[in-house]
Amino acid sequence: MGGDRGVGITVPAAARILARRKDLELVLVGDSDRIEPLLSRVPAANRDKLRVLHTDLEVGDEDLPGSVLRTARESSMFIAADLVKSGDAQAMVSAGNSGALLMIGRHLLKTIPGIHKPAMVATIPGAAKQCFLLDVGANPECDAQHLFEFAVMGSVLAESLNKAPARVGLLNIGAEHYKGTEAIREAAEKLERCPAIDYVGFIEANEIYNGQADVVVCDGFVGNVTIKASEGVANVFRNVLYHKAGTALLNRISRFFSVSIINTLTMQFNPERFNGACLLGLQGNIVKSHGNTSVVGFCHAILEAANEIDHQVPRLIADRVEAIMATA
Repeated sequence: MGGDRGVGITVPAAARILARRKDLELVLVGDSDRIEPLLSRVPAANRDKLRVLHTDLEVGDEDLPGSVLRTARESSMFIAADLVKSGDAQAMVSAGNSGALLMIGRHLLKTIPGIHKPAMVATIPGAAKQCFLLDVGANPECDAQHLFEFAVMGSVLAESLNKAPARVGLLNIGAEHYKGTEAIREAAEKLERCPAIDYVGFIEANEIYNGQADVVVCDGFVGNVTIKASEGVANVFRNVLYHKAGTALLNRISRFFSVSIINTLTMQFNPERFNGACLLGLQGNIVKSHGNTSVVGFCHAILEAANEIDHQVPRLIADRVEAIMATA
């Protein structure tokens, strides 16, 4: 029910994903009077894999996160997260109120032992190599231990998806050891002493895009600004290529590059491909979609949730944290 356009985005995205992924079953939690009319064109074979769980209460963008545990237990967001807690669902996807989602997720699913705060992780659009950035909004203020835990969780996610060791960097204003806040410098010392993490040092913002690190760690304030600025630049690039420059420029480009290469470039810079920020550190899978995403973007958020299920990310994080604590 959440996001800028609610069921107008989430329901068509669910129908589209069921046509692509025959192995998925979806539960749509929300107002059935608004959901059901949008399902009229879903083929019967796919409709059997889709269930509507009715509630007419929803968490709005203006609802304070601290109040949702008292006032919103019958809301679509709370009920959907509770499905994950009970095991009736393996993952939850929401485009709604980020703070409320974090509050509900922590209350119902709890954090993994050894993890103090969950973190939102997102993929940077336009990077030369897939790069995971965390935190991107869950924790505006972090101490050194939080940043260290983010590094552990991010490395597990990257390694599980890429099937290769992950290089981890700390986002900072310079590469020199004396730069940055006290929390960043202390986190660097912790990472340097941890043999389980391939720590490559401080990463400046411009270096996120050149493949120097597979995981970049920062607090949620800096991360949120970074990811949104990256998406804004990516959108500018795509708009210039397709809308502002006109066909004359495209004709010139086409003389030197094939259409497939142009399409590859625009896809690489398409923020919708990277929609869906995982809430790492919970004992269950929750994915946060941008509130202003499109149907295509929400489809990618659902696929991100399916990836977490396939790779059993919470269990892998719990195992890694336990191993590091045992050797600390």
